[in-house]
Amino acid sequence: SDLSGYEKFGLGNVKYNISRIHITAVEFPSASISLIPGTGIKLAIGNASLTIDMSWNIRTWMFKDSGRGTVYISKVFVTAIFSTPLDNMDHTSISLTSCRTTSGDIDIKLNGKS
Repeated sequence: SDLSGYEKFGLGNVKYNISRIHITAVEFPSASISLIPGTGIKLAIGNASLTIDMSWNIRTWMFKDSGRGTVYISKVFVTAIFSTPLDNMDHTSISLTSCRTTSGDIDIKLNGKS
């Protein structure tokens, strides 16, 4: 799905569009799953990274430009707690109880015509 919109900067608006968003790499060097008695399951992911490729274009009253870009997100840490209650028919369901995510570094490279 595309991301588009505009932002006000100084003397005018900058209109932007980000399209053809593709996740090209995901790394989970440290991941664990553990049981929490009476609660459910804890998922912990440490030092993960993600690479995203995309196309972009911007337009202002003065110029326009477009190109390809790469976003590299690293030092991603995720902790999620899932509860596993039984329903009236003794079926187990899974629901997300809490989730905490932090990321350390984001590197953006844009290649354009200008």
